[in-house]
Amino acid sequence: MFDIVSWLFPKLPFPDCYTLETSSTSIRNIRCVLQYRGCAYHGWQIQPKGHTVQGIVENCLSRILQESIRIKAASRTDAGVHALMQVINFRTTSKLSTGKLLKGLNSLLPKDISAIYMDEVTNEFDAQFFAKKKTYIYLILNTQQRSPFLVRYTWQIFSTLDIESMQKGSKSLIGKHDFSSFMGAGSDVKNKVREVFRLEVKKISPLIVIEIEADGFLKHMVRNIVGLLVEVGLGKRKWDEVRKILDARNRCMAGINAPANGLFLKEIKY
Repeated sequence: MFDIVSWLFPKLPFPDCYTLETSSTSIRNIRCVLQYRGCAYHGWQIQPKGHTVQGIVENCLSRILQESIRIKAASRTDAGVHALMQVINFRTTSKLSTGKLLKGLNSLLPKDISAIYMDEVTNEFDAQFFAKKKTYIYLILNTQQRSPFLVRYTWQIFSTLDIESMQKGSKSLIGKHDFSSFMGAGSDVKNKVREVFRLEVKKISPLIVIEIEADGFLKHMVRNIVGLLVEVGLGKRKWDEVRKILDARNRCMAGINAPANGLFLKEIKY
């Protein structure tokens, strides 16, 4: 069932085994959960001339804590991609409570970025490397009626998509595979093997929701998978071609790169 409330207000899995009740070190490790709309940003990661989410958050934290703050994130979302649950961690010498820090951070952040949770964690916790599973969702608006409300958060496909064929094709991508066929250009990642635990294609008219959970993702991997499944849904590809495209390990064989604005980082599991 499509439950937009649970997406926007996620039931967080924290506190967990990494949460500290009391601090015993001079340098504290702080974990924070962020939500943001990616429309106005050149992605998560800091760039020399780009307006990024990381840059904004680091600047706000540095102002509050009066020291240079560098943060690590569970997932580096691309330009235009949104996050319902981005997990970060950073280190500080400040004794400011996490409650006051959370409130102060939200007072400085722009309206399209929000900090929804913060706690102090063990020294070894790393938001990026400790993440075991990541989940993304992609929203497709499959109707001929335009929506001024959903246009910034969906990819609108006016022709009716064959949901059954998309579901059949998606099953070929579940499991541990080399996803080279779905990796975007410009990536220097050596190991292209990722394990997809779950890939669901659900129709909640007029939306089609594609949800994918994996141990990690290559550059543009989710958007390229969505692009191929849409081509299957439009009848441009047969559903049984998906496995052949995966095995080819050739980006030129796969489908188009779906627009960034329909993609959301939904959940991080540790």
